[in-house]
Amino acid sequence: MEFLIRQTVIYTIPLLIVALAGVFAERSGVINLALEGTMIFGAFCGILFINISQIYGLFGKENAQTLLVLTMLFSALCGAVFSLLLSFAAVNLKANQTISGTALNLLSPALVLFLISIVTNQNVLSMAEGDAASWFMLKKSSFGLSPEEDAGFFLETFLIKNYLTTYICIGLYIILSVILYKTRFGLRLRSCGENPHAADSLGINVKRMRYMGTTISGALAGIGGFVFSLTTANASATGDVAGLGFLALAVMIFGNWNPLFIAGASFLFGLFKCIAASYATIDINGDGVFALSQLGISTNIYRMLPYVITLLVLAFTSKHSRAPKAEGIPYDKSKR
Repeated sequence: MEFLIRQTVIYTIPLLIVALAGVFAERSGVINLALEGTMIFGAFCGILFINISQIYGLFGKENAQTLLVLTMLFSALCGAVFSLLLSFAAVNLKANQTISGTALNLLSPALVLFLISIVTNQNVLSMAEGDAASWFMLKKSSFGLSPEEDAGFFLETFLIKNYLTTYICIGLYIILSVILYKTRFGLRLRSCGENPHAADSLGINVKRMRYMGTTISGALAGIGGFVFSLTTANASATGDVAGLGFLALAVMIFGNWNPLFIAGASFLFGLFKCIAASYATIDINGDGVFALSQLGISTNIYRMLPYVITLLVLAFTSKHSRAPKAEGIPYDKSKR
């Protein structure tokens, strides 16, 4: 059970933070289909930052958590810069946002694989030394406990053998959700996605707000990409995030662009993603009776599960979703 909860959280956190990224962009009026591509770019930049830091000895294991926080900041910066391509196309050029996002999703893996081949002459970029678990995973010593000491169910399940990124992302999610719905900035951002002409008549700079919403979205997607690569790919970049960006879009729609509902949807989708990735090692009560690998179900069923669930959920719930009214519509001040 501890393993199942821990693995579910590993998949839930990137979904949570990237779905929130989509909310910030779409609440401002810009459809961000480039979440997948931004995640890929953010993951590459984060792993590259760790790799260079290790090569030049800038951080040792004793400063691993500091390195982790700085890497998250760098991934956020790179994701924000990458998202400016979408902002420029959507706001300045008034281009079709669906096509622009799709183009960036095609550009990102190609660009990342090209850069990886330049840096390593291979198709994978990894840490220069060690692995993600030995460097960044929280251990009993992180909480002042000896390896033999019993930490209790809560610490063992939710804190020990997890990553600091999990709690940083949860904190970011709470803070940014409050900003989006409880501050003047959040109200102005949401007004630009609902009725930009009314917002403009009140003196709100719609173009600037849309740039800000998309930039925040890119920063969060960059963090989500790095966190996904750190926790599921042993801190390596391969130009792929297993479709998590598209899954996050489904989470956002299923959660009706509401952070509270998105949190529940992220956990649900994270659970199915966990089952698809770890079905061979999941044992509900630890005695082999409820081991998923012993149920005689084809492995392909488990692998298809997250995507089948996504299709079913969207088929039955999308008609009740209420998207921002002005999302995807280029703002033209002359038209009212």
